[in-house]
Amino acid sequence: MKLLPFEKPLAELYDKIEQLRKLSEEGNIDLSGEILKIEQRAEKLRLEIYKNLNPSQIVQIARHPNRPDSGSLIRLIFDTFIELHGDRLFADDPAIVGGVGTLGAARVVIVGHQKGHDTKENIFRNFGMPNPDGYRKALRLMQMAERFRMPIITFIDTPGAYPGLEAEERGQAEAIARNLREMAGFSVPIISFVIGEGGSGGALGIGVANKLYMLENAVYSVISPEGCASILFRDAKKADVAANAMKITAPEIVKLGVADGIIPEPLGGGHHDWKAVAFEIERAITSDLDIFKSKAESEIKQQRYDKFRKMGVFVS
Repeated sequence: MKLLPFEKPLAELYDKIEQLRKLSEEGNIDLSGEILKIEQRAEKLRLEIYKNLNPSQIVQIARHPNRPDSGSLIRLIFDTFIELHGDRLFADDPAIVGGVGTLGAARVVIVGHQKGHDTKENIFRNFGMPNPDGYRKALRLMQMAERFRMPIITFIDTPGAYPGLEAEERGQAEAIARNLREMAGFSVPIISFVIGEGGSGGALGIGVANKLYMLENAVYSVISPEGCASILFRDAKKADVAANAMKITAPEIVKLGVADGIIPEPLGGGHHDWKAVAFEIERAITSDLDIFKSKAESEIKQQRYDKFRKMGVFVS
């Protein structure tokens, strides 16, 4: 497991544990007592590190290459899933995955940003940054959900929509804006989860939800800390300062009324136990689907409208 920069103090202890295990096997010596002591020290240090995380460290966890991705969570959570491809206009964007799934007796439509776990995957998935084709594919699937009265589940994990020339030429801003408008008017419930990075309009393009949850170590912001630092301080290296000021962590986003709840993660981050993360998300989905089942379509639409109207602070 790749250690993050702030976890470096643990590296020495893990190396010692590995050396002692190797020595124990090769020399046929019982070093279990010494190994246990170092493991206990490592666990205590890990608890101390993760008890006092700052926003820039949480950003690092949210970007961890082994963090659970949308495709993996879909397979772990839903009983069945049929992926559907293409926007019926230009192409199939691998940065967005989506299709029809079942969870118990419920039929749902699922849409999510998709990153990779290594360089090859990330290049194929464009690092989770969708083109307009991805947002139009997402909209096509969500419109199908509306037509057949199926709830929509979305997984948000993107640094932002792809800002390249071709994306802009094909109408990136229009594609996202249309998604915002259409999602606002759907009469089926939309439940969204920020599982890693929730970046700018790229995140909101599939995030106009009745209920929005954030994983404990996810972040949600209008711009990346590096982008903010480049604009405000003319220095991307001051991203740590920007992250502290931006209020992008899960507790702060819930306090602002943008997110509705926090999904707990295992100690050290969701990349340590994908199944535990999937279990907690499944519980939230099941609970909310039961609640929305008894609500009228007009109520569902109004609740989403009211949620977004309440965001922000207004001074007269």
